[in-house]
Amino acid sequence: MGRNDKERILIVGGGPIGLITGYQLARKGVPVLIVDRSTEIPTDLRASTWHPPTLDMLEELGVTPHILKMGSKAPTWQYRYRDKPGRVVFDLSVLEGETGHPYRVQCEQFHVVRHMAEHVAALDNAEVRWGTEFVSFEQGADSVTTTLKQGNETYTVTSPYLIGCDGGRSQIREQLGLNFVGKTYDSVTLVAITDFRFEDHYEGLSGVNYIWTPDSNCSLLRVPDRWRSGITPRPGQTPEEALADDSIEAHFQSIVPRRERYNIIARGMYRTHLRVTETFNVGRVLLAGDAAHLNSPNGGMGMNSGVHDSFNLVDKLLRVLKGASPALFDLYTRQRRGVATDFVQKMSDANHFRMRERDPAKREEIMESFRRITGDRARMKEYLMNSSMITSLKHAAAVS
Repeated sequence: MGRNDKERILIVGGGPIGLITGYQLARKGVPVLIVDRSTEIPTDLRASTWHPPTLDMLEELGVTPHILKMGSKAPTWQYRYRDKPGRVVFDLSVLEGETGHPYRVQCEQFHVVRHMAEHVAALDNAEVRWGTEFVSFEQGADSVTTTLKQGNETYTVTSPYLIGCDGGRSQIREQLGLNFVGKTYDSVTLVAITDFRFEDHYEGLSGVNYIWTPDSNCSLLRVPDRWRSGITPRPGQTPEEALADDSIEAHFQSIVPRRERYNIIARGMYRTHLRVTETFNVGRVLLAGDAAHLNSPNGGMGMNSGVHDSFNLVDKLLRVLKGASPALFDLYTRQRRGVATDFVQKMSDANHFRMRERDPAKREEIMESFRRITGDRARMKEYLMNSSMITSLKHAAAVS
């Protein structure tokens, strides 16, 4: 370890939130060390949605052009039935003037993680250590001493602050003894990817589609040269049965029947939670992203909320490093925890249960409500200001 290591901010977690946080700090002259237990960047099925205000933020870092290059724009998104007429389309162009990016982009998370890792590694005052596990930490009056393990070697790093971006099973949050209150949904979410061009065979698809089937639901999200489909197991079907070759084949055949079998590029399964921890800061230890809050993936708010945490936290940390009161970290918790509970979790929870509604009459009530919203430009803008997370950022900025 070099003699200046005590000046480094230590970030545990080399996912998008940890890397974005580290890159922001290093660009502002603050040395950082980012560690992650993975030996290489995972390419499994994780987040893919980037909302307008997130694209605005990442424009400052030069990251948004890469997301646009590797992703697919979705200027509209929609709810629709699979087996009967009826759909409503939300047009994000109504957000022009509120954002520089009035659209969503579907870009798989690993593209951004790779890009960020390269940019962090290119900086003289930043380092990423893959294959490095967090073990424990001890807080002192003016520093945090963290024990790490890399291979067979265990060593300590002393840093002015420790930032936990280590995901929903955060060991840092657990060592702090913080509660992670909320619930785990009964249903799991399955994801499958195929390269079939549904847009050539299925009328009027948007880049993002939420679809009700007679006995379940699914989503179709367009990424370059392929479609990601979120699938909910049918009643009586186990997750493992729903993820089997024949079940995924039947799922895609029900959308567009064809003689040939579908080319299934990837598949995955994950449990869905709605949880938030009691505080995002304890002394010199700070939490961001999934380490601090989890929500349903419906609506694509999880990763975006983590990015918003990152920008808020970096602003506070830079000011504290320049002499401002550490009480700013309490403000960070008030602003971002309030967003997690009052906006993100409420909306994602509503999205979760709306997607899983099976009663035909209630489904039609929802569709009629959406028709009224999309039929009025002002009402549609208000709805999209919320679902695109612009309103939540304005709310957080007003919290003192």
